[in-house]
Amino acid sequence: MPCYRIVFLLAIFLFGAQVSAQTPRAALAHFKEGNKKLERGDLAGAIEELSRAIEISSRLDVDRSGTHKAMANGFAISADNASGVTVIDPFTAYAYTSRGLARYGQGDWEGAILDWDRAITINPGFAVAYLDRGSARYAKGDKAGSLSDWNRALSIDPRMPSAYSNRGALRQQMGETDQALIDLNKAITLDDRSARTYCNRGFVWIDKRDWQRAISDFESAIRLEPRMAWAYQGRGTARMDLNELEAAIVDFNRVLELDPELVNAYMNRGLALLLQSKDEEARKDFARALAIRPGIKDELATRIKLAEELRSSKPQRHLTGPD
Repeated sequence: MPCYRIVFLLAIFLFGAQVSAQTPRAALAHFKEGNKKLERGDLAGAIEELSRAIEISSRLDVDRSGTHKAMANGFAISADNASGVTVIDPFTAYAYTSRGLARYGQGDWEGAILDWDRAITINPGFAVAYLDRGSARYAKGDKAGSLSDWNRALSIDPRMPSAYSNRGALRQQMGETDQALIDLNKAITLDDRSARTYCNRGFVWIDKRDWQRAISDFESAIRLEPRMAWAYQGRGTARMDLNELEAAIVDFNRVLELDPELVNAYMNRGLALLLQSKDEEARKDFARALAIRPGIKDELATRIKLAEELRSSKPQRHLTGPD
């Protein structure tokens, strides 16, 4: 999924003294440290700390511990009242959600989904847990499951820009370009500082063959996040379809500086070189693309044949592969 990036939910809690091993403050201490490690990219350390927070919290009796009640109340989620659900312990739901993020970062989709399942069981109105579980389901190839989760997240919190952005990107992949555009426009209305949303919308404009709007969105993404490889890939794709081959090659070069394994950049740069009659350079790019992803052999052969037919004269038709 292009430009696709999961939303990290990080909370910071301020408290002072040394805490004992089995108290609410101990659970908070492990939670805080786990989120610090998550933010630093120490995923194994984050899982260890968050697992300890969950273990301690699960042993505490919310009804008998006034301190634990206060701790739970500090995690009250604004969507709860609107959804009419009973939340057993918001703190533990947050801890499961953070651990799910760490597991997602390790590529453990199943483990992440189990943690978000637990968070949702505790708090069925927790929109962020649906948002994140949808991302893990998408990573597993379960598009129907991810769409269901993002729909649910938006039914709980209709002002969640990341859910609109994710759903819009998925709808673009499913060929539902008009619905995708509605979602991505809404995401940008709610948050006009998201590079990935502009990038996602740029690919919708490519599907609609509106190259200038696509370029505008990719340039917005690049201004916000100059190291986003997919934004350069998208802009290069649009420039290539405008027959601006030199500018497209510059963009594909930049893509490969940022992400040397991005197959479509090799394929598209090779096609641009082929259209310039730089056959030897083009063959090197095609060979590299096939080495990374052998399954594109037939698709690549079709595009090469079309490029060879067009390179001497006619206006260029759609040769590129943005996704």
